[in-house]
Amino acid sequence: MEDAELEQIRKARLEQLKTQGGGGAKGAGGNSSQDQAQRQKQTANNWLPTAEARKSALNQILEPEAADRLGRIRLVKEQRATDIENRLIMLAQSGQLRQKVTEDQLKELLNAMADNKEEEKIVVSRRKGWEDDDDDLLDL
Repeated sequence: MEDAELEQIRKARLEQLKTQGGGGAKGAGGNSSQDQAQRQKQTANNWLPTAEARKSALNQILEPEAADRLGRIRLVKEQRATDIENRLIMLAQSGQLRQKVTEDQLKELLNAMADNKEEEKIVVSRRKGWEDDDDDLLDL
């Protein structure tokens, strides 16, 4: 059943790409630049599906336990859950997911993304400068 749904999604995407590709050749001189700009905008936003498409894609991608965990994460940190969802959808679209994601696999993905976040942190260490309180004691 999932294979049939994925095949329908692929067919719909293929048709969409065909219509986008054919639209530029038909347009007149002034419209072609507008069509091209619109196609670029759609292509840029294509990896981020609508809310309904996201929900249906995640239902196909995640096992129920993993979906439940992601829902609990959303209650605490909505941005983190959205980042995980985006990553999962991109992995599925690129064909890197061969089966539904289990709760353990979701935990691994969460840990991997947390490691990346820690690497991005900037630590500022301040040196003692000329405005130390210890300098005031020398003036006595």
